[in-house]
Amino acid sequence: MPGIDKLPIEETLEDSPQTRSLLGVFEEDATAISNYMNQLYQAMHRIYDAQNELSAATHLTSKLLKEYEKQRFPLGGDDEVMSSTLQQFSKVIDELSSCHAVLSTQLADAMMFPITQFKERDLKEILTLKEVFQIASNDHDAAINRYSRLSKKRENDKVKYEVTEDVYTSRKKQHQTMMHYFCALNTLQYKKKIALLEPLLGYMQAQISFFKMGSENLNEQLEEFLTNIGTSVQNVRREMDSDVETMQQTIEDLEVASDPLYVPDPDPTKFPVNRNLTRKAGYLNARNKTGLVSSTWDRQFYFTQGGNLMSQARGDVAGGLAMDIDNCSVMAVDCEDRRYCFQITSFDGKKSSILQAESKKDHEEWICTINNISKQIYLSENPEEIAARVNQSALEAVTPSPSFQQRHESLRPAAQSRPPTARTSSSGSLGSESTNLAALSLDSLVAPDTPIQFDIISPVCEDQPGQAKAFGQGGRRTNPFGESGGGTKSETEDSILHQLFIVRFLGSMEVKSDDSPDVVYETMRQILAARAIHNIFRMTESHLLVTCDCLKLIDPQTQVTRLTFPLPCVVLYATHQENKRLFGFVLRTSGGRSESNLSSVCYIFESNNEGEKICDSVGLAKQIALHAELDRRASEKQKEMERVKEKQQKELSKQKQIEKDLEEQSRLIAASSRPNQASSEGQFVVLSSSQSEESDLGEEGKKRESEA
Repeated sequence: MPGIDKLPIEETLEDSPQTRSLLGVFEEDATAISNYMNQLYQAMHRIYDAQNELSAATHLTSKLLKEYEKQRFPLGGDDEVMSSTLQQFSKVIDELSSCHAVLSTQLADAMMFPITQFKERDLKEILTLKEVFQIASNDHDAAINRYSRLSKKRENDKVKYEVTEDVYTSRKKQHQTMMHYFCALNTLQYKKKIALLEPLLGYMQAQISFFKMGSENLNEQLEEFLTNIGTSVQNVRREMDSDVETMQQTIEDLEVASDPLYVPDPDPTKFPVNRNLTRKAGYLNARNKTGLVSSTWDRQFYFTQGGNLMSQARGDVAGGLAMDIDNCSVMAVDCEDRRYCFQITSFDGKKSSILQAESKKDHEEWICTINNISKQIYLSENPEEIAARVNQSALEAVTPSPSFQQRHESLRPAAQSRPPTARTSSSGSLGSESTNLAALSLDSLVAPDTPIQFDIISPVCEDQPGQAKAFGQGGRRTNPFGESGGGTKSETEDSILHQLFIVRFLGSMEVKSDDSPDVVYETMRQILAARAIHNIFRMTESHLLVTCDCLKLIDPQTQVTRLTFPLPCVVLYATHQENKRLFGFVLRTSGGRSESNLSSVCYIFESNNEGEKICDSVGLAKQIALHAELDRRASEKQKEMERVKEKQQKELSKQKQIEKDLEEQSRLIAASSRPNQASSEGQFVVLSSSQSEESDLGEEGKKRESEA
């Protein structure tokens, strides 16, 4: 090949300085070629590694696209269109992966193999020959030096022979090594061109083959498919941009609207309390007792679900049951130094929870919502509408408007002439509207503007007119089980019936009628409605003692009798038809709002689902008292008859005695008319002591007459 420089092999034996200088140039060229080829080898090896990685990554991508339909994504995992599209992509990418695998094989054979052979074989051969030539040249120089030092005067044939042989051997070795070294350096000028061109040629041929395979796979059908997918992607992008714009606008609107809500306790005038809710959710602080007096507060998310109160921690997937709030009781409580606390008590009174709301609005809404749920309003078709009607009717019942008052004034004559209605249920417990109560005027049951008493007045503090003084109640400690203490006999010790119940006082109010159970139901409705409207949820717990003489409300802690109701004054008692925890009775007393006439007061209580049992006990007590009264009256009548009979006997015996005395007097008179001497037969008249006394008195009288 013209233009290739060569080392003269013929001048290797002479080994002139010019030859050595030229050899140095070729050695520098070989070193430069070696460095350059090493760099080129590194670059091509990166291409080969990248191609292998691309082939493996493409194959893995195809495999993952095939497994997309087996995935179960929480959102959008069942999209059949997406699955079929990815399956089509998987097929195309799998074919591309095969092409990349073929390209990797071709690069290994046509690119990496030639440059690796040049690097590992030819360049290493040059380095090896260079080292061998350097050793041979040094040996030859040493042999020449020894040969030059041979003595002229002392010639030793043996030494001379050895030195001469050494020069011969070293020169021959240097000459042979130098010739092979020159040949290798001359050959390197050709091999470097081959080593550069063959890998590049193999690389290009492999790429051309790869692109040919790609052109065969990327046909018009695939181009149409890619065009459709591109259009779909653009549509999704436009929809995403529109949705993002909408969400950004929503965020801006919410930021403006929620600015007042960032305050923990917002202004109630701007955000009024909704009392018609039957569902509510939000964060509350729950008190957990850790000891007798110590407690901790945990913040959790609470929400209502039907008749249940659910709680859920921040990291939980679903909520758990906190309490069953059907027929429960809820009231605001004062808890330590925390505000906005309320207590929920289950229907059986065995479980209670104290919760804290963040604001006054949430506090009232939670209480109203739980109160509505406890009345089971959520079971109706339109719970919020019924709750609104219940609250509105309760508001009208407690604080009637002038028009409402005038309407009942106009209906009063018709209402008074209307006969009593049948038994009905209270709208304060279930929110159902009673047609019978709707037909009955409120004025026929409850006096207008009647105040409601929500708590029991302690007899130690205050006397209630017509009750405490009339009934003779005092602040004396009473044993509810009839056991005497300190030698003092209890006033109910001789009673046959002693039954004790746990009750909670809801309220009392004066009523106009006491001849129908509807009075009790209407009073229940008004008291419950008034408690809900005015957020009065505190109830006084007492022990109700039922005896044959009276009903007593006893303080459970001090055993002090709070109120005493004589059993004859209890003229009416009833329990709610649907909520068996509620019961009430009507007490007929003297005085009240009109001192000249008798007044009736209805008392409403809540028990632990024992309303019917209490009413049965009161009925049993009245029956026992009635039978005892009948027996007492019969006994008194019998005694009266015996007294009359005894009196008649006495009168009869007295009459007989009078008759006997008259007979005796008549005999005495007859005897005194005859001469008081013995008969011829020698018989004497024997006088009785009374007769003798009368005769003596007669003689003395005669003497006094004669002396006069």
